[in-house]
Amino acid sequence: MAASIAHNEATKIGRVLDRFTPGLVDRVVVVDDASTDETPAIASQKGATVLTHARRSGAGAAIRTAIQYARAEGFDVVVILAGNDKDRPAEIERLLGPMADAGYDLVQGSRYLKGGDFGNMPFYRQFATRYVHPLLFSLIVGRRFTDTTNGFRAIRLSALSDARIDLDQAWLDHYELEPYIFFTMNRLGYKVTEVPVTKVYPPHELGYTKMKPITGWWSILRPIFLLGLGLKR
Repeated sequence: MAASIAHNEATKIGRVLDRFTPGLVDRVVVVDDASTDETPAIASQKGATVLTHARRSGAGAAIRTAIQYARAEGFDVVVILAGNDKDRPAEIERLLGPMADAGYDLVQGSRYLKGGDFGNMPFYRQFATRYVHPLLFSLIVGRRFTDTTNGFRAIRLSALSDARIDLDQAWLDHYELEPYIFFTMNRLGYKVTEVPVTKVYPPHELGYTKMKPITGWWSILRPIFLLGLGLKR
């Protein structure tokens, strides 16, 4: 199952869903985080299963909804991708390959590995996502990773049944959930790897990103400190 997370992406969600070729995944789900535009209607028209939050809850809460749905529906793997056309569904096969071939539990997309692409990303974003976050993350988990903030990833759902992985904590509702999963599965010894993927941000006039400077960056950075220092679990 593939799940796209969206909030007010009416100008882009249709293009995301059009990129899915028949048979690529068993089901395409859009988790609509209380959009006020036509996002859920467009997603439904394109044939996606739409799960709608009654109020805006955050990216982490939306991913949690996708995971809960996937588990309830009996899927083995969930692939998470953005609803703003940054990711390329055709590359889902790159994420699933190591799971089928070598039994990996989490396969992380990396725009910085050879074969990946990050388009015309501004330098300050490259600096933060290529150097700052991966360096801190890698130092604390004791293993080198190249792209620790990339939300395009595949997760084996059986791993999330581990009682030591608690996705229902309120502090994970925003951008914290993604690094939490990546960090915790590494720390617990699950098989984790990276593969090259494309992550190209849409033009500014279509809405570049919804992550706010400072607060959004801290949201995705703080799990490293809280988990590394044992202040959260």
